[in-house]
Amino acid sequence: MESANTVATQLVQLEPDFISVTYSAGGSGNAQATDDIAAMIQGTLGVSSVAHLTCQGLTRATLQDKVDHMHALGIENVLALRGDMLEGSPSGDFDFAKDLIPLLADEGFCVGAAAYPEGHIDCHNFKDSIEHLKQKQDAGAGFFVTQLFFDNEYFYRFRDAADCAGISIPITCGIMPFLGKEQVSRMIFMCGASLPSPIVKILAQYEHDKASLRAAGIEYACAQLMDLACNGADGLHVYTMNQPDIAAAAVHALRS
Repeated sequence: MESANTVATQLVQLEPDFISVTYSAGGSGNAQATDDIAAMIQGTLGVSSVAHLTCQGLTRATLQDKVDHMHALGIENVLALRGDMLEGSPSGDFDFAKDLIPLLADEGFCVGAAAYPEGHIDCHNFKDSIEHLKQKQDAGAGFFVTQLFFDNEYFYRFRDAADCAGISIPITCGIMPFLGKEQVSRMIFMCGASLPSPIVKILAQYEHDKASLRAAGIEYACAQLMDLACNGADGLHVYTMNQPDIAAAAVHALRS
């Protein structure tokens, strides 16, 4: 919690609209701390927080316990997610994020959901991914945050398709800088994100220079953010991986 406080304090100094708090991403086991950190950001540091909540292994009884706990802490915003499918995970009462959304909305939360510019990795039909997105909106989602992507053209295609499908709530673009080959490989296979040739060239150029590769990855992400801002994105969300210097670089690029 002390480490989270330190990171959050540095992020707050950049004056973000909100800070999101993940929920045991990749099985990291931090689920119990999510609500406490989100409450600290909002209550102590005075910045809106978005608490992630996944439905993996969640029962209706444990969901009600979570809801009661979040209400007690003053949490207002929740990002409803399916979560990573891990071997040995306990079964629950909810299969998809869309099943959580109406229950959370009825409890008075502002509920967000995930969007996938290149389609969900488990969904092989892009039109089906758009239909699933519409179902989340119809279930009561108030905003979307996208999965990471490295080519903005995929987002613009996705945005056009969403518009045609009647999706009208804001779609915030989620951007994560690539910092190393291992991280990039993990993201590609977990998220199904395409790897553009400029990134392949950067990875080859700085294969043996971790510091330069990290700097190039952050620079590439900042260029993505600036292009998205210039092309009317509803919002921009930086996946900082608890590294405030990444957020600072993004803010500097956008404000300059």
